[in-house]
Amino acid sequence: MEKAWKVEFRNVGSSYFPQSRVECHYSISSQHNWASNDWIGLFKIGWSSMKDYHTFVWALAPSNYEEGTNVNCCVHFQACYLPAPSAEQYQFVYVDGKGEVCSCSPVFTFSAPKPLEELVTLEQGEPGNEEGEDMLLVIPRAELLQGRLQECLKERAELLQALEAAERNREREQERADRARDAWEKKQRELEREISKLQEELRQTREQVEEIKKKQEEMEALTEALQEEKEALLAKKAAGEERISQLEEDIRVLTQKGLERETDLERMKERAKKAAAQKKEEESERKSLKAANEVALADLRCVQERLGASERCVETLRGELRDMTSQRDSAQAELHQARLQAAQLTLQLADTSLALREGRASWAQERESLQHSAEMDRVRLDRLNDEIQQKEELLQEERMEREKAEVELGREKDCNRVQLSETRRELQELKASLRVAQKEKEQLQNEKQEVIEYIRQLEQRLEALSESKWSATALLQSSRPESPLSDSEDENPEALQEAHSSRALSHYGLCEQPQPDLLLPATPPPSPRHLHTSHAVVISQPAPLCSPHQPSNDTHMHSSESEEEYEVAHSEGNSSGEETALLLPDHRDNTLSDLAESPLW
Repeated sequence: MEKAWKVEFRNVGSSYFPQSRVECHYSISSQHNWASNDWIGLFKIGWSSMKDYHTFVWALAPSNYEEGTNVNCCVHFQACYLPAPSAEQYQFVYVDGKGEVCSCSPVFTFSAPKPLEELVTLEQGEPGNEEGEDMLLVIPRAELLQGRLQECLKERAELLQALEAAERNREREQERADRARDAWEKKQRELEREISKLQEELRQTREQVEEIKKKQEEMEALTEALQEEKEALLAKKAAGEERISQLEEDIRVLTQKGLERETDLERMKERAKKAAAQKKEEESERKSLKAANEVALADLRCVQERLGASERCVETLRGELRDMTSQRDSAQAELHQARLQAAQLTLQLADTSLALREGRASWAQERESLQHSAEMDRVRLDRLNDEIQQKEELLQEERMEREKAEVELGREKDCNRVQLSETRRELQELKASLRVAQKEKEQLQNEKQEVIEYIRQLEQRLEALSESKWSATALLQSSRPESPLSDSEDENPEALQEAHSSRALSHYGLCEQPQPDLLLPATPPPSPRHLHTSHAVVISQPAPLCSPHQPSNDTHMHSSESEEEYEVAHSEGNSSGEETALLLPDHRDNTLSDLAESPLW
């Protein structure tokens, strides 16, 4: 079963001329969602990938195109991009923006045009000529047929436009009928609701009548004093029955209106059927026009066959020319023989004068006939030579046109080759620049890894130095006994202040905040008072301890480690100032030497 395409190609010929542009007609159905990046490619039969196209153009749509509607479109393939004449078959392929094939056209070929030999004579009257003289026009029959074919195609396009207009009118009538049907259905639903409401009222009225009957049966046993009330109830009952009859009459009227609506709907259906029949007639007319188009194409093929027959006729005329040349040679030989015979007759002139006169008369007659036949042969030969010359001139013109087309095609191929080579060279340059960028990126990554590794080594060294410092400080604190305050110190606060100041100058205590904070890059700077009191112990740290690209997590880690070390220092006590002063310069010298030996980044 043939696949139903969303796009349909129309008026695809069996062969095209590569010297002129090719028109591609197609129709976009309502099922296809057209996009601006849809394209139509010219593919050779046997293609397997979307990249196998010979050339392509963007699929265009009219400016008034609306999505979900059927529309006819046309694009042009320029002659400079068409393939050379050959027996290979091609086809049009419609591809949407997603790369999916939406339609494929019938196959066709590209062939060179044949010379137009058959001519047609037309009579054309001049508008200002009052004497009734007409002008004869001699044009190729193929051109005449081509003009008629163009007229047929124009009439077909007009008929298609009329068909589309009729289709739009039919759709509008259908929409109008749908709106009328919807309105009628809405009105019918309203009437049904009113009928149901009236039926409910009727049911309630009947229930009331039943209740009245029951009350009437109960009141039959009452006294005559209630007889008047009974008559009033009977009157009410009569009024209810009258209301019921009135409602029944209304129901009959509504039913009659519903029947009238149904008849209107039937009339609408009949109109729709007539529109469908008219559409079928237009479809049959379109098919007949298509058949006429095929007949015109068959006539065109017949004209091409006749052109081939005319070429074969030229070959036969050439053979006849060769035969006439041989006949002329034989006539000249016969003339030579006649001259020899005349010479013999002149030798016999002395013998018989009467025979000479008779022979001379017969010879003169034969000579005249031979000269006349030779003249006729010469005229015929000249005419054949003129015809052959004309044929050769036409063939020479076609050869020149073909050579020009081949030269133009060669130039276009050279231009395409130059463009392709430039594109390849640009692609190679882009690839080379991409490789250079990748190498630079890899080099930067390696340098970054080296910097990170160097930072890790520095951190490990700093951690090792801090651990050794803390261990040495702990050993010093454990070796020194704690000295309690004396009563004199408690009683004399000035002495206590002097002792604290002297101990701050002579000892390096871990409980004092400025000294350990100077070892960390993330701690805030100490106050001037602490710097003044502990100016003997200052560590000069290097400025950059981490890579500029490293996040601030290392800084937070150092600050948290410093806080933990600070708490440990508070818990363990104070150390000797002299031993700390001996340790810290060594650590500072080691750090500075490591930084001096490391490469600069």
